Amino acid sequence: MTLKELVYLHSRRPERSVPEWLLGCFRRYSISFANGLTDLQTQVYWLQSRNFTIDIRLPREAEQLAAKPLTGYTRDELQRLANYEGFSANTDWDGTILSWQKADAALQLHSRWTEPAILKRVGNCMVEFCPSNTYVEDWRLQPSSPGTLVGLRLIEEREISSGLLRHKGGGLIVCGDYAGLVLGRSHEITTPTVETPLTTMAANANGDEVLLNRLFNFETSVAQGSLEQGFSVMLSTQASRLGHDLFTLDGFEAPVSYQDKHLGDVEIIRQKLTIEGKSCERLFLIDTIESHINFDQTTDSTPETQVWFERESAVLARYTEVLR
Repeated sequence: MTLKELVYLHSRRPERSVPEWLLGCFRRYSISFANGLTDLQTQVYWLQSRNFTIDIRLPREAEQLAAKPLTGYTRDELQRLANYEGFSANTDWDGTILSWQKADAALQLHSRWTEPAILKRVGNCMVEFCPSNTYVEDWRLQPSSPGTLVGLRLIEEREISSGLLRHKGGGLIVCGDYAGLVLGRSHEITTPTVETPLTTMAANANGDEVLLNRLFNFETSVAQGSLEQGFSVMLSTQASRLGHDLFTLDGFEAPVSYQDKHLGDVEIIRQKLTIEGKSCERLFLIDTIESHINFDQTTDSTPETQVWFERESAVLARYTEVLR
């Protein structure tokens, strides 16, 4: 069945969840640091399901590397590629602070963002403070038609005939007009020391096709589109994915019970699909499957403040616009 059919036939919603105003696709407008410096140019997107996050952070478009075989990159280019960021991670919300568990799947070999988030949203602007006051981030909810919210955590992706493990960990989030996909490495990377970063590993692997393929056997992509027409990749840690479909819309099967050694009795979804001419299967854990969410650009305010805004709108609304 298609994902759209799955949504309408097999809706699911977990008991635990982040608040409604945190759901959807956010683009980072800025990050400001305690040293007085601000970054407006790094391309950062955050997709939030009920209980997990997909995140991608790339250089500005002009500095992103063109697609080519990994052995075709220079040592410097490999270091630049290894400074991309993408991950999926489970979230915990305590009513004020959002924290992330250790990334389920991440391009980086160490955690660059270790602090939880103190969040407040007004309109489409969500401000994130960190407890140490080292930085503050300004996120903007991306405009979207009301629509589906799907959160599926990837257990694994395998080739059906050979049983070859292609990816392990990650997830798929569809939130209205946006979607994100994370495919984790099939095997963990053993580093010389705990502190060895991916940039060092990548540079030292220059020309070593086998090791480079292991290091970069990972994808985080963000796309825009619909359940009817598909989602076209607009940002990716894999340059070759740009402009292509994020995922196949069909091949999904109805949820079934599954005994997980860590989580116990859970529901899973299988998707059968063809990748590079090979029949493959993805196995997902369900976070949520919902047919209708309003990704509102507005938040509540008091009647008095609404009257005040209208009364003073000649000045207050003189130059207002929706920031994306």
